[in-house]
Amino acid sequence: MRPRPPIQGRGIFSGTGIIIACLAATLVALVLPFWSYEDRSGTDADVLNAETVATLYGPLSGLDREFLTKVRLAGLWELPAGQQAQAKGTTEAVRTAGRHLVEGHTFLDERVRTVAAQLGLALPNEPDDQQKAWLEQLDAARDVDYDRKFANILRLAHGRVFSVVAQVRASTRNALVRGLADDANATVLDHIRILEATGYVDFDALARDMAATGAAPTAAPPGPAADPGQVVPLTPSPERSHPLPPARDRPADPVVSADTVSPAGRVALHEAGALRAGVLRRSIVSFSRTTT
Repeated sequence: MRPRPPIQGRGIFSGTGIIIACLAATLVALVLPFWSYEDRSGTDADVLNAETVATLYGPLSGLDREFLTKVRLAGLWELPAGQQAQAKGTTEAVRTAGRHLVEGHTFLDERVRTVAAQLGLALPNEPDDQQKAWLEQLDAARDVDYDRKFANILRLAHGRVFSVVAQVRASTRNALVRGLADDANATVLDHIRILEATGYVDFDALARDMAATGAAPTAAPPGPAADPGQVVPLTPSPERSHPLPPARDRPADPVVSADTVSPAGRVALHEAGALRAGVLRRSIVSFSRTTT
């Protein structure tokens, strides 16, 4: 018998097959959004819930604990770097930046140790490897090379922690961490501005470094403990004494001679003064409204 010729339009590529495939794809697209992220393990919400512990001051997340550790670590190396800048800096602007680091991190270290004690958290007592390497670079530098490295290394470090402060302040549910984030935000911003006022910050190199060294995910520090251990206070060298700012306030603006500051530094100082003046005006207006 002669073979029957194939019947056109049958199989998966027929009109009916294409319609069925389109309907199946539409059904999948409708169902997938209802597969909630909270119902799957390993998602951001799942990790947040797993790393969060209850405290008297509100839930304490893994990011909150990482923030306290970073504040403590920053003081462990930036306070000595500030003391060193006061002795090795070749310009008044660099020495003033060093004074701000000493004042700011003496203040923040007291705050973070108090908050950690209230939450039962352990804190480190020495800088990490990267921070130790930065201190070694500063130890070896001299004269203008020191000024340049001091301004750029410290500005890079403050830029990295600044983003963490903002994230914590926006998301924390813990009252103590929220207050510490307010203090850290004001202090870190003050340090960023005073470092830029030295005139040595290379913003192009800074942008490249920030882009190349994105924050890598790290395990959250341990939660509250009955005995978190002793946290050694940071204390400036006895031969130098500076008044500390009041709680939840930033250090005072520097007194820097215009002759020792570059044009870029003068612009940064002007912006810092304008920012403070704006905050003061808003505070006066707010107070007047509440008293009338």
